[in-house]
Amino acid sequence: MADMGGAGGQYPDFPAVATHGGQFIQYDIFGNTFEVTTKYRPPIMPIGRGAYGIVCSVRNAETNEMVAVKKIANAFDNYMDAKRTLREIKLLRHLDHENVIALTDVIPPPLRKEFSDVYIATELMDTDLHQIIRSNQGLSEEHCQYFLYQLLRGLKYIHSAGIIHRDLKPSNLLLNANCDLKICDFGLARTSTENDFMTEYVVTRWYRAPELLLNSSEYTAAIDVWSVGCIFMELVNKKPLFAGKDHVHQMHLLIELLGTPTDSDLNFTRNEDARRYIRQLPRHSRQNLAKVFPHVNPLAIDLVNKMLTINPTTRITVEEALEHPYLAKLHDVADEPICSIPFAFDLEHQMLTEEQMKDMIYKEALELNPTYA
Repeated sequence: MADMGGAGGQYPDFPAVATHGGQFIQYDIFGNTFEVTTKYRPPIMPIGRGAYGIVCSVRNAETNEMVAVKKIANAFDNYMDAKRTLREIKLLRHLDHENVIALTDVIPPPLRKEFSDVYIATELMDTDLHQIIRSNQGLSEEHCQYFLYQLLRGLKYIHSAGIIHRDLKPSNLLLNANCDLKICDFGLARTSTENDFMTEYVVTRWYRAPELLLNSSEYTAAIDVWSVGCIFMELVNKKPLFAGKDHVHQMHLLIELLGTPTDSDLNFTRNEDARRYIRQLPRHSRQNLAKVFPHVNPLAIDLVNKMLTINPTTRITVEEALEHPYLAKLHDVADEPICSIPFAFDLEHQMLTEEQMKDMIYKEALELNPTYA
């Protein structure tokens, strides 16, 4: 999240008005209306914005903790976006793990009949991995190792719930000052049983597994492991491993470094066009990563080699990665919990109406705020 704020700890005063009989407070954040229940008190500070709306840090007066509240403006105007919001709320309420961002609240709207903006509160973190990589902050080997370990630890839990994240990238890995890492943004996550085809614009290209670049519809949780390999190399090199300009260029970059896949490497895809496409590309042998990246710990290179295999069926799993010698001093299987109940998003293949989705999100909000029922 972009830092937009407050020099020297001084919070600007944003105008606040009590609304709806004092049950809500409406803030004006640089011309954006931000209306939340009265338990959210100043200091309030905008910390990020995106296509969906705005994120503010604000104090939860009941717990006296600062949280991040994301306002999704006109959340029900676009069917896919509304469903994505609903899925993410249900998913985050299902997950409970130290390396996964916790959803702390779905704030009810003041009036059910005028429900159009959705406000979601999560734990507040200091920064994200993308900001750290872009900054000139020096990262020690221990830092990189610890970030990798926590990412795999969180992913083990997510995968054990039958969920594939599908959009792991540095900006979706939140960090705080004592180096805790939490995975966020589950808007594109799917259960491993619902392999809908992924559209081109969806997953950030640079972290995309080859099976997605080759339009394979039968992808697995191995796509997340590929992303982890790319993220770790970006962390140690301070620049993206495969910065493709489009998905054809992306595939070229993979092959230049990792070599042309053999026919048996491509057994995972039934897509004949994809195989034909690979066969007509200039041929490359796999480069020796230890020679290309001599500054990287040889054990780390060994692990990355196993993550960046073009054939997903031979790619290392998260559990195997946690047991790799590179992570030996951090790995403790007794402290790497799994999710005992698989997540089921039963609504995936239903065409829900706007009203049904409103109703479902409203129910989630009331469950968390029974006094507003």
